[in-house]
Amino acid sequence: MRTSVSLATLAATLLLAAPSAHALFKVVGPDGKVTYTDRVPNANEGKVMPVDGSSGRASDLALPYALRLVATRFPVTLFTASNCGEGCALGRSLLAKRGVPYTERVAESDEEREAWVRLVGGPEAPALRVGEQTLRGYTARAWDETLDLAGYPRQSLLPANYQTPPAVPMIARQPAPPKAPPQAPTAPAVDGQSNPTGIRF
Repeated sequence: MRTSVSLATLAATLLLAAPSAHALFKVVGPDGKVTYTDRVPNANEGKVMPVDGSSGRASDLALPYALRLVATRFPVTLFTASNCGEGCALGRSLLAKRGVPYTERVAESDEEREAWVRLVGGPEAPALRVGEQTLRGYTARAWDETLDLAGYPRQSLLPANYQTPPAVPMIARQPAPPKAPPQAPTAPAVDGQSNPTGIRF
């Protein structure tokens, strides 16, 4: 009984994550955050996909239509750490086997590890976010059940040439400020000739 209640609650949580039908664009930022907007985004804001005005769903032409619908409603983010070893490898393997398109965010620096709990909700790694539902730690059964409820197929529907985007840092890196060009050294004044014209004031 407890399991059925838990699954029902999970399903209700996932359904709350559907995008707004009034949005014109879906934007997946460099940090993996998904936003919907009615203004034309800048290219540097992330991956931009147009949203169908009648369905309110984004169009990613790299994915088959059925998979595109699920990925638009319940985008998947995999949170990993540079030292989480086998758990992260198993998580990637499960997503690859099912053909789940996802964004990976990795914690490497001390600052990113400190931000982990705030972003994920706990210290366990890896973590999987499906829509608004976050699972901490790798458990194949729990991950499969959550992906099933979201509507992801058990067998991969990804095209043969599909490539998973490279992992991005947990915290977006700020570009280093440009270095100032070197200045030409000033010629030292010669004793008695700091005023070579000989004009006195």
